[in-house]
Amino acid sequence: MLILISPAKTLDFDTPSHTQQRSEPDFLDASQQLIDELRELAPQDISALMKISDKLGTLNYQRFADWQTPFTPDNAKQAVLAFRGDVYTGLNADDFSDDDFAFAQQHLRILSGLYGLLRPLDLIQPYRLEMGTKFANSGGKNLYEFWGERITDAINAQFSDAGPLLLNLASNEYFSAVKPKLLNADVITPVFKDYKNGKYKIISFYAKKARGLMSAYVIKQRITDAEKLKQFDTDGYYYCPEQSTATEWVFLRDEVA
Repeated sequence: MLILISPAKTLDFDTPSHTQQRSEPDFLDASQQLIDELRELAPQDISALMKISDKLGTLNYQRFADWQTPFTPDNAKQAVLAFRGDVYTGLNADDFSDDDFAFAQQHLRILSGLYGLLRPLDLIQPYRLEMGTKFANSGGKNLYEFWGERITDAINAQFSDAGPLLLNLASNEYFSAVKPKLLNADVITPVFKDYKNGKYKIISFYAKKARGLMSAYVIKQRITDAEKLKQFDTDGYYYCPEQSTATEWVFLRDEVA
């Protein structure tokens, strides 16, 4: 089983990592290519491209200027510990043991506009480049065209066992960088709904956190069998067979924990 999650805009490069384990991203050459092209943009161009404030445009202009290889513990941090935000609040990798990190390294992947596909312990440097950014580049008119089939090929390369499964806990924006028809695996997409105002609905904040909670559940329980996912009950969620399909598994919560 391979889990896919999205990155986060919020980053933490100040808190020291509590593990010495680390690895290097597989697509650093491609990342360097994007960085070189992003460096041609002025701060105001970055603000306009990403629809962010002038302050954030200037911050990311400097990030692109400072980005350099080789990555070391002094200038980079493990991706799963550098990303913050709702998914990573649920994942809570700060609480991982060495064995948890080892399992996550084998079974968790993070999609990224700049890095393509990351393992949890891959070192990254600060950046902001969402996959849906319409950044025209040498590879095409946007990042989806830039990455092409590389991300899908890299995912397929992870599957070596019989009956491979991809657990899609990424957002639509990021999973759109994957080409499902080319995947050599079955795909299950969990959907999380909370009860509010008389009905169950997807509430973005809670759904994002739940994606992290389920990722942590798989990692902590060492789950490799899809059926065991139906036992997920963290923070009051439970599997609802009546609303689920073969590829979309619905988990409900009657009240916020």
